[in-house]
Amino acid sequence: MGGVALGFVFYMLCAAFGITAFVFAVPYAYDTLRIGGALYLLYLAWQAVKPGGRSAFAVRDLPIDTPGKLFGMGFITNLANPKIAVMYLSLLPQFITEGHGSILTQSLALGSVQISISLAVNALIIVTAGSISTFLSGRPQWLSVQRWLMGSVLTGLAVRMAYESKK
Repeated sequence: MGGVALGFVFYMLCAAFGITAFVFAVPYAYDTLRIGGALYLLYLAWQAVKPGGRSAFAVRDLPIDTPGKLFGMGFITNLANPKIAVMYLSLLPQFITEGHGSILTQSLALGSVQISISLAVNALIIVTAGSISTFLSGRPQWLSVQRWLMGSVLTGLAVRMAYESKK
């Protein structure tokens, strides 16, 4: 979650300082992020449905990753999501009022609130996912359904992301 939070902070600072506008000024920058994200989602979908693939909920021994590696995975995953940049550039400015102090301070305050709420929601999802995993691990038929459902959803998201234009 720390890496994900840092990804949010990165995009928030970029939007607050106007750097993210570069992604929209240079057509290939957004497209590169978008296509890269779509390819990653397709890779995850294939991992779920390939012959011999496993459900994300299947109990298995995993190598122990270092905290640094886990942090990096969260950070890169969040940076690979161009929708976060779009959200900061399109949503937050609607709540900034010129007469209420520094634009930069308002941007940082609004971004910090969004990050706090996102981290709370992500923490809830993490705790809930553990409970769901325990429940589903004893039901093999659900694990199979879940693999194909997850693969289908990820493929659909990848296709949508690949064909989505800049707004």
